[in-house]
Amino acid sequence: MSEIAVDDLSEAEARAELKRLSGLLKRANWAYHAEDAPELSDAEFDRLKQRNAALENRFPQLKRNDSPGDQVGAAPAEGFTKVTHAVRMLSLGNAFKAEEITEFDTRVRRYLGLDEAAELHYTAEPKIDGLSLSLRYEQGRLIHAATRGDGAVGENVTANARTVDDIPEVLLGAPDLLEVRGEVYMSHADFAALNERQASKGQKLFANPRNAAAGSLRQLDFEITRSRPLRFFAYAWGEVSEPLSDTQMGAIARLGDLGFQTNPLTVLCNGPGEILAQYARIEEQRATLGYDIDGVVYKVNDLALQARLGFRSTTPRWAIAHKFPAELAWTRLNAIDIQVGRTGALSPVARLIPVTVGGVVVSNATLHNEDYIAGKDSTGAPIREGRDIRVGDWVQVYRAGDVIPKIADVNLAKRPEGSVPYVFPTVCPECHSDAIREEGDAVRRCSGGLICPAQAVEKLKHFVGRAAFDIEGLGAKQVEQFYLDGWIKEPADIFDLQKNYGSGLQQLKNREGWGEKSAENLFAAIEDRRRIALRRVIFALGLRHVGEQASALLARHYGTWDAFESAMRAAADPDDPAYAELLGIDGVGKVMAQSLTASFAQQAERDSIDRLVAHLDVQEAEQPKTDGSPVAGKTVVFTGTLERMTRAEAKARAESLGAKVSGSVSAKTDILVAGPGAGSKEKKALELGVEILDEDGWLTLIGQA
Repeated sequence: MSEIAVDDLSEAEARAELKRLSGLLKRANWAYHAEDAPELSDAEFDRLKQRNAALENRFPQLKRNDSPGDQVGAAPAEGFTKVTHAVRMLSLGNAFKAEEITEFDTRVRRYLGLDEAAELHYTAEPKIDGLSLSLRYEQGRLIHAATRGDGAVGENVTANARTVDDIPEVLLGAPDLLEVRGEVYMSHADFAALNERQASKGQKLFANPRNAAAGSLRQLDFEITRSRPLRFFAYAWGEVSEPLSDTQMGAIARLGDLGFQTNPLTVLCNGPGEILAQYARIEEQRATLGYDIDGVVYKVNDLALQARLGFRSTTPRWAIAHKFPAELAWTRLNAIDIQVGRTGALSPVARLIPVTVGGVVVSNATLHNEDYIAGKDSTGAPIREGRDIRVGDWVQVYRAGDVIPKIADVNLAKRPEGSVPYVFPTVCPECHSDAIREEGDAVRRCSGGLICPAQAVEKLKHFVGRAAFDIEGLGAKQVEQFYLDGWIKEPADIFDLQKNYGSGLQQLKNREGWGEKSAENLFAAIEDRRRIALRRVIFALGLRHVGEQASALLARHYGTWDAFESAMRAAADPDDPAYAELLGIDGVGKVMAQSLTASFAQQAERDSIDRLVAHLDVQEAEQPKTDGSPVAGKTVVFTGTLERMTRAEAKARAESLGAKVSGSVSAKTDILVAGPGAGSKEKKALELGVEILDEDGWLTLIGQA
């Protein structure tokens, strides 16, 4: 039912949905106000509350006694003494669109009997994203401080409030009785410093400044609150023995005169046009304020009119909160950094002035790739109307749920003079190898391979894989640990392990998880792999687009390592006959050729390869014995369990007889060798009419029965 539109629900379904929403919103309210650990994003909470209100409007007879629309905050938590507010602390109604503000103004005018031409002034002030607090002063002295709680009863946090520098202990010239209300918050800088201290102590990090402020004020030990840098903005009042002013703006000025911090962005506006303009101005400044806001609050300025308008059950008629889109925020792009992934992909990352988006402080966002920065999609078509993204731009950050923050838009009106288009790097920032973008690929990749630090671990894991060097006792886990410890930085280092770490102070046998026997076994396995097939060496290099089959193909064509290496070096020049020869190999295309030649053209990677090969005895490739071979030129697929040989042995034997071994069945398949447990491949072969042999039949065919 949560996905069914309100207008499509039956009465019975609506009753069940209201029950569900009541439970969800009650729990979310408690988590947010009492536990300072929100379970729902602001956007999701607002969406559910709007859905609840829409259901109650359509089915008023179904409104529950515990309706979320009638709730304010949450009941005080255990551990705090309770304070009953002399004047209830209510919440504000929310608006999300400009039309809703116009409707709010229309409702106010209608209630007051004012026509559209009459002047009607509002205050517009930033909506601070913090914790509401009420301060009671008697004869100018702070008597107690209380959180909003459920609006009627709050938590007594007087001792904690006294530690906040922005909250005066004594007021001069104040009314005999004055309840000052406002918001406790934490600045971005103080929030970052607090989280650094938390991290250094191994303690829990706060998700955002609001959670940090609320959690800090609501401590049972006020010394913890004292150690937290809290701030306070005053913007309202509760019980007073005499009026502060006859206008909202005048009352705020009076609070400032009494020594409270009031928000300097609070301005007086005439009508919805002016308040919406102020909303836009505040939204533009949001990222540079140094503290979190989540909207703008509008209040009728004339306090006599406020009194006439009065209150609904939980909200005043004379005020409304115009919320910012919860998943969007504008901020400045300070820099673009390039990160190199484990596959060599160059990924641009936006470094931003931190801004809270969807309840999370965002300082970084993805820029996808160079086309996205230039304002194009992968086909070259313009996006954002072709507007590119530049350092210094004001950009709109988008975040939904747990998705990585993205740059959604750019404001050209605020682009700094003299800004220049971003030039995407063509060399890897990690190893300075060429960064190549293949035709049809949206991503530019480092060609450094073995010598690129960003790719090193993944390349080393590939190097010791089963189809590559397959060194017993040296798997992905061991390679990663040796790399982190600085024992292995490139493949050649594997063959120096015994020399460097088999004796002396750092001995492999003394490491956790190793012993003398296991160390000896590893060194023996490494020695055994110094003599290795050419196809395994080529595959082990981890060159992009060069898989097992291509490696075997190249090995058979060139025969020896020396011939292969010299051909790859020469083929770097597209006019050299070696390049034409490379492209002439059946199964090698331009993309693979570019990957091969680019790797061997990089001096640093070539040196790394040379250091590796110096340790090896690379065997000449066994040439297929096609004379009289019954499978020469045929495509063979193996599936199921082979009982008389391993899959690798079967594959190697087939290739030595001139067959091409494939991993999948297609119309081009000539023979399927099916062992026990063959499944979908055998079924597909039957459908295509492919010849199917069992293991004995295969061995008979190739003369090994």
